[in-house]
Amino acid sequence: MVIVGNYCEAEGPLGPAWVQGGLSPCFFFTLMPSTLMALGALALVLALPCKRRERPAGAREVSWSSGPLVAPYVLQLLLATLQVALPLASLVGQVGTAGGAPLPGYLLLASILGTLASACGLGLLVVERNQAWQKLAMGIWIEFRHSSGLLLLWTVAFTAENLALVSWNSPLWWWARADLGQQVQSAEAPPRSTWQDLGRKLRLLSGYLWPQGSPVLQFIVLICLGLMGLERGLNVLVPIFYRDIVNLLTEKAPWSSLAWTVTVYVILKFLQGGGTGSTGFVSNLRTFLWIRVQQFTSRQVELRLFSHLHELSLRWHLGRRTGEVLRIVDRGTSSVTGLLSYLVFNILPTLADITIGIIYFSMFFNAWFGLIVFLCMSLYLIVTIVVTEWRTKFRRAMNTQENATRARAVDSLLNFETVKYYNAEGYEVDRYREAILKYQDLEWKSTASLVLLNQTQNLVIGLGLLAGSLLCAYFVSEQKLQVGDFVLFGTYIIQLYMPLNWFGTYYRMIQTNFIDMENMFDLLKEKAEVKDLPGAGPLRFQRGQIEFENVHFSYSSGRETLQDVSFTVMPGQTLALVGPSGAGKSTVLRLLFRFYDISSGCIRIDGQDISQVTQISLRSHIGVVPQDTVLFNDTVANNIRYGCVTAGDEEVMAAAQAAGIHEAILNFPEGYETQVGERGLKLSGGEKQRIAIARTILKAPDIILLDEATSALDTSNERAIQASLAKVCANRTTIVVAHRLSTVVDADQILVFKDGCIVERGRHEALLSRGGMYADMWQLQQRGQEEVSEDTRPPE
Repeated sequence: MVIVGNYCEAEGPLGPAWVQGGLSPCFFFTLMPSTLMALGALALVLALPCKRRERPAGAREVSWSSGPLVAPYVLQLLLATLQVALPLASLVGQVGTAGGAPLPGYLLLASILGTLASACGLGLLVVERNQAWQKLAMGIWIEFRHSSGLLLLWTVAFTAENLALVSWNSPLWWWARADLGQQVQSAEAPPRSTWQDLGRKLRLLSGYLWPQGSPVLQFIVLICLGLMGLERGLNVLVPIFYRDIVNLLTEKAPWSSLAWTVTVYVILKFLQGGGTGSTGFVSNLRTFLWIRVQQFTSRQVELRLFSHLHELSLRWHLGRRTGEVLRIVDRGTSSVTGLLSYLVFNILPTLADITIGIIYFSMFFNAWFGLIVFLCMSLYLIVTIVVTEWRTKFRRAMNTQENATRARAVDSLLNFETVKYYNAEGYEVDRYREAILKYQDLEWKSTASLVLLNQTQNLVIGLGLLAGSLLCAYFVSEQKLQVGDFVLFGTYIIQLYMPLNWFGTYYRMIQTNFIDMENMFDLLKEKAEVKDLPGAGPLRFQRGQIEFENVHFSYSSGRETLQDVSFTVMPGQTLALVGPSGAGKSTVLRLLFRFYDISSGCIRIDGQDISQVTQISLRSHIGVVPQDTVLFNDTVANNIRYGCVTAGDEEVMAAAQAAGIHEAILNFPEGYETQVGERGLKLSGGEKQRIAIARTILKAPDIILLDEATSALDTSNERAIQASLAKVCANRTTIVVAHRLSTVVDADQILVFKDGCIVERGRHEALLSRGGMYADMWQLQQRGQEEVSEDTRPPE
């Protein structure tokens, strides 16, 4: 049901000025259809009084099928009929996009008047044709011309369509992405067109089309392009030789000529392909040669994306959804390779075949054949592009929901243990079912709109083939063309329609790939938060002195995580950071490792500002044992070897011994070749942390950062690891984050953090004698240990 609001609902009453940044839609859609309706009705009324004259005796009967202008007239009737339905189709589209909102009254009036005016034009066309037939039936030869009334109607209609362009800058018109008659007040950003930023996308694709640094692949690209040109020539020659065979058979030509022509035809057909969708020798050879180029493209895209992801900051990675990112990478990679293939070997050849067909039929047959091919192809392409652009929103929404579905599944599986802890299997299945149902609803809309597009395309192709075949059959019956020419036309048109029939698929795939690329381009647009400054040099490590000077930092605006933090760690000393959770202790380590850049202040190593040196050189001198250790789904040996990928087995074992895990590894089912599982889930927390310590020992860094390195260990193992770490940290600058104060009593300096500020500093004894926050923490931990000892003491 169409809900109609006020006549000029979006613009108020008719009193305001008609021109505001262009023609008012209300004014335009009121005046133009009314003018067309008046002209059409007047011209039809003036033409109807003409009476049919009596045909003299002996005059031949003239019917619409006997004149030489049948095909153009049929085409005119078809276009005029479509023009009658166009205003109503536009109104239906407006109702569909209005989302239930009332439409302005002028839209309904414009649709009705436009339909009536087009109907008058169709009626004028039929009346004029009938009058011409009557004159021909009376033996009066005339040069048929349209009446002044019909020509005036068409001229005004054409002018009206172009007059709308005066309002190009008006935000009320459809090209400004605002519904007609609706105020532009939506806070949502308009949907992006598939072709937005097309130049940048094509420049990126061209970089992958021409393999840089590989002369062999560049030569293969040239060969493939040459084979593509050869295919275009074959598509012209095959129908021509087929026509010659039919003509030779009709004329009963000598066997030698016939045999030679048939042989050449079969050879060309072998090179072109056997029809029914099968590819020929040239196409198969091109596909074979293109494999290496396609692999190069896929490899370059994947490596670029993978490298870019590793360049992004820790802040971005903490907020990412792994399943969604991986899906974007997969679809983005396949979309680039698919786009190159479709554009270079499908779209461009199809357009070239259409151009060649139009030129060939216009030169060697008749201009009407070229016109039929041109109109049919143009209408087909227009319908394909318009409908496909309309259904883009369904595909984009389906991709978004697919990303969410995949991310939900991956998130649930990664948290498998948590799901089991709370018996939430049913809840997770229900959430996943809900996500699938939403995706399938969007998938249905996308598929249904695809069916509508296919039916429209088939209708256009069928009408074009009918018009051309009738015209060709007429010329053959008039002996203006030979039978072989009819065969040539049918063969060539069917051959042309085959790729054209796939053109919709190619366009949809290109559009789909562009949509899939949007997420990839968004990913590539993500800026690295921490960058090396232009001309930054390597860190010149000398002794390992670390300085924090008035450092301020915040993860988000509104609350500072670190406030005016200043301290100095002398070479070879151990600095301990203690305090409650969330006080900013681990943030100090992240800033020193330069996971983030500070807001203000300065961090120096050996007097060098770490923001002025390269990140690689900085991190090569620092070893980190994190609080939450995550291992690769690989062997134990390879996880330890990650600290120095060139280390041998003996060095790996020595690092494991230093970390106190060598004996435990030997008791594993496969020793050092044991798979640790995803994120190291097959190992205990203590085993994972000791492997992380061994990995850091193997790296042999100059500066060591320990973030609760022994938090997952029992007391005996903790003491053993502390002894190992003491040997490793000897003569190395060390910063330790600890909750257990007993592990840092020997530190050269202890900093007590609270709410991002250093509230106390000094050695263990001095802090205890001060009786401040550190002393309170020490007493609480000592009391807790005594209670634990009493609870574990055997009964007397």
